[in-house]
Amino acid sequence: MKTTHTVDICIIGGGQAALACAYFLRRTNLSYVILDREQHAGGAWQHAWDSLQLFSPASWSSISGWLMPPTQHAYPTKAEVLNYLSNYEIRYQLPILRPIDVKTVTPLDNDLLVQSAEQNWQAKAVISATGTWSHPYIPYYSGFENFKGMSLHSAHYQNPEALQGQRVLIVGGGNSAAQLVAEISQVATTIWVTQTPPQFLADDVDGRVLFLRATERLKAQQEGRSIEQPLGGFGDIVMVDSVKDARTRGVLVSHPAFSHFTEHHVVWENGEMQEIDRVIWCTGFRPALSHLKALNIIEENQRVLTQESRSIKQPNLWLVGYGDWTGTASATLIGVNRTARHAVAEIKAYLDQRDDFSSP
Repeated sequence: MKTTHTVDICIIGGGQAALACAYFLRRTNLSYVILDREQHAGGAWQHAWDSLQLFSPASWSSISGWLMPPTQHAYPTKAEVLNYLSNYEIRYQLPILRPIDVKTVTPLDNDLLVQSAEQNWQAKAVISATGTWSHPYIPYYSGFENFKGMSLHSAHYQNPEALQGQRVLIVGGGNSAAQLVAEISQVATTIWVTQTPPQFLADDVDGRVLFLRATERLKAQQEGRSIEQPLGGFGDIVMVDSVKDARTRGVLVSHPAFSHFTEHHVVWENGEMQEIDRVIWCTGFRPALSHLKALNIIEENQRVLTQESRSIKQPNLWLVGYGDWTGTASATLIGVNRTARHAVAEIKAYLDQRDDFSSP
């Protein structure tokens, strides 16, 4: 028999979205627990490539309650982010259990039952904060099953050591692709493929500016106003130093999509062939929602219908940190704070109303 624990709120996931929610929950009288499948603190940041740097300063890459300490460089490194998140957990003594791999969430009376292999948690409400990193997306190209070279998603890329002297095809038009082109082109021949021409932001635009623009757009939308802003937003390429260097070296040039793979080549639309040794896919992620499958709320687009971050079909479930569909900029360190604050306020109101209704 598995032990079943009772708690007001169960948070599934241990990254920045989970920590942001926990910060606001600890200011309430609600009991809560965080279930993290990882061995260590840091969520998805643990799996990012070694040289990754954020494109916002430390003070604009922080969770509510505690600013990230000043960093050695203008933009924090992966190691600095991991150190910050680990110390954040300690600072607030957050109730995190790891490694706990949640297998499924099912209804139980008016509650939800969160189940792992060894233990269960009965919760009045659940916050799903599993993000997307564990669900990388690779599009299908004709002939890929015949390709004899190596294939790797950016989720599993660490550094360019094994790529010395190779011909590397990098597919994708966002920041991760641009940063990997910049790094890998120093040791290998890179061919950068994008579905549409990549959008480069002005050199003086970083994540801080993008967040301010997103906030202004959200405020205008809430007030029923329309505003004009410069082109560019989250997803467009921020010109961090490594990408600027790649531009100077002339390697930051993209090619349109190819037609198909052969055993050792990609074939362009005009029939020309390009020999390659390896493909790195910087083609994004899908929400990691397999633990919610039993609730029958996952739509064909692999998302959950939400009103802001609250599930419409399962009203005691909130989803935080998956992207704009669960809150503007909610997949960013600073952006998730607004979504987490609002979600916790909704949960508190929901549970207060539920308790009032059930009282004699």
